Amino acid sequence: MSRIAYVNGQYVPHAEAAVHIEDRGYQFADGVYEVCEVRDGALIDAPRHLARLWRSLKELRIRAPMGEAALRVVLRETVRRNRVRDGIVYLQVTRGVARRDHYFPSDATPPALVVTARAHDRAKMDAGAEAGIRVITVPENRWPRVDIKTVGLLPNVLVKQQAKEAGAKEAWYVDAEGYVTEGGSTNAWIVTQDDVIVTRPAESGVLRGVTRTTLFDLAEKLQMRIEERRFTVAEAKAAKEAFNTAATALVTPVVAIDGALVGEGRPGPVALGLRRRFHEFAERD
Repeated sequence: MSRIAYVNGQYVPHAEAAVHIEDRGYQFADGVYEVCEVRDGALIDAPRHLARLWRSLKELRIRAPMGEAALRVVLRETVRRNRVRDGIVYLQVTRGVARRDHYFPSDATPPALVVTARAHDRAKMDAGAEAGIRVITVPENRWPRVDIKTVGLLPNVLVKQQAKEAGAKEAWYVDAEGYVTEGGSTNAWIVTQDDVIVTRPAESGVLRGVTRTTLFDLAEKLQMRIEERRFTVAEAKAAKEAFNTAATALVTPVVAIDGALVGEGRPGPVALGLRRRFHEFAERD
């Protein structure tokens, strides 16, 4: 079956889906996006993803393309038409199509909306998590407003490629003071030697990940100790465990940082336990 995409009010064959060359997302990265996990045909944590979408739109002064209820219908219908049981649904909103000009177009310009969905192999992803991944560290070089989930991801693309070429899966950004901020497409976590789960506060310098937020709920229910504070690369290398979180990765153990093994160099019980129980607490739509 061929894939289907939603583009500005129409469901079209994925191979024929297109936006205008003067779409501001294409020319200025003037847009935002969200990625929501699909599991057993259900959207995972959709309310939190949509709340973050509305916040991103508000911060950039982009009008919502439709109401939340209507958008939920489009998301579910795109998933249904693509027959996705396990995978992701991606949505992107830009300021729309207008003559190329740095100034905002007129208020009459409608925002542009694209939604796609694709399946993934859950067993393969779980096997990868059971093996763990390697990460490298890189200097923070992004604009300060990474709390907005914009489509301007070139710095992230470059460090992800750098990680791949180094035999790693992810890159952790490190700020000027030597503290880890977040990964190229994930939030970063460690587990200290006394079993405290630590991640950087989301007030500035990181994206408030939806999976990150749900993990706080999970840890609280499991009566696990968790702290929001900064941590250095050296502390991460000396930690008992480390892991990443994202809607596309869930909870993924990190077994090495810049070639140095974390803990025993294999996924630990905290990360694996959180991953296995995550969907008991995530909201299903």
